[in-house]
Amino acid sequence: MKPQPEGHALENPYHQEDIKPDSLLVNKARSKSQYQDGDNMSYSEKEALKHLPEASSWPKFSGTGGYYHMELIDYIDGLFIDVPSIPDYWITARLNTAFKGNPSIWYTEMKEIHGRRNWPWWKIQIIQKYSNGTWIWKKTMSFENDKYSVDIDP
Repeated sequence: MKPQPEGHALENPYHQEDIKPDSLLVNKARSKSQYQDGDNMSYSEKEALKHLPEASSWPKFSGTGGYYHMELIDYIDGLFIDVPSIPDYWITARLNTAFKGNPSIWYTEMKEIHGRRNWPWWKIQIIQKYSNGTWIWKKTMSFENDKYSVDIDP
């Protein structure tokens, strides 16, 4: 996984006193008019928005395949590195477009149960859900069965 810039999770529109780092819970959101009115955005937010790729171009995760959840996580972590001034809520608000099928259902249920959460919290949940024992075993077996041998001609 790519390293994350220090403190990127706190660079969002919420006040410091509204963030509970231990639970990674965000209590206050911007009003709808603040999302729609570009005048309420800071210069750095406007610049970050110019560099943020459309959510439709993000990697999709349907729960099938190998490392696709890690591909999505690495992509989002990369966004925080490439666009350091990007507010965390711009990423978490677009997560629903990256999930398809069962992960989409899981995401919707998690959001209903836990409310608005920041990217580090979602990252942990995705890893815990999709990097389970079965997934790790399948990856280990695929590597063990895919060995190169000098004795065997390709």
